[in-house]
Amino acid sequence: MGVDYLLNKILAVPAILIAFVAQGYAKAKVADKLGDKTPRFQGRLTLNPAAHIDLMGFIMILLVGFGWTKPLDTNPRAYKRGQKDAIKVTMAAPLANLLVGFIAMFIYGLWAITAYKIVPSSSYNIVGMALQYISIININLFVFNLIPLPGLAGFELFKELSPKNFYKVADILYQYQMFILIGVVLLGRYILAIPSGLIIELFSKIAFGILGLIF
Repeated sequence: MGVDYLLNKILAVPAILIAFVAQGYAKAKVADKLGDKTPRFQGRLTLNPAAHIDLMGFIMILLVGFGWTKPLDTNPRAYKRGQKDAIKVTMAAPLANLLVGFIAMFIYGLWAITAYKIVPSSSYNIVGMALQYISIININLFVFNLIPLPGLAGFELFKELSPKNFYKVADILYQYQMFILIGVVLLGRYILAIPSGLIIELFSKIAFGILGLIF
């Protein structure tokens, strides 16, 4: 186990915490705004990472790059506009990760362009790596969360958009979810890395394109 490996894992920890907080808080906040006070009663309307971390999900994302937060209970009957509000709550978490991923990429671009002139190279590289980790992990979580597996946003979105077909497919997903999850863990970094990589490349081009107009 080399120094670079340990450094990468150390830098990944704050990135994971930021991603988990963004995901958990965003979903709780949107649900609360739309009339469901369940997240408030569960103590999820907070930026404290401890309220949103699922230990196994944290370990998985640290090891393989994909994981999950603590499940958030919601009460769809509390929403004023039913399905529309349910979809908003479902998508709040992955979209929050996507937004944080872009912001981190933009800040990384700003750092890369300006800080090298005034910051020691060691500090410059570490901060740059930390910002890249924040962007990459948030984008990875966005992609992973759209998989239609129980507990993920993709599963809930499928339920809301196709209720008739959902219950037919849900039985199969519940029955084989452990095998599917193992497959995702083993192959996820190869399969899910494709859409994640495309988003990262797009965000990088946009961020550096904007910064290129400024500097």
